[in-house]
Amino acid sequence: MSEITYDQAFAELQQILREIEEDTSIDQLAERIKRSNFLVNYCKEKLRNVEAEVKSMLDSSAS
Repeated sequence: MSEITYDQAFAELQQILREIEEDTSIDQLAERIKRSNFLVNYCKEKLRNVEAEVKSMLDSSAS
């Protein structure tokens, strides 16, 4: 699978939420939950990386 962007992952999470709220069969629910878990972890990691980059830039500019 090619790498997705944070915005794409977030949009997909929103879509999954809409699908779950509307009407999702039990068979689809487990797959949606698994995908959501992956996307949430992906987004968290992206945010951690950006936070580290910004902190590094701020630390180096303060020197």
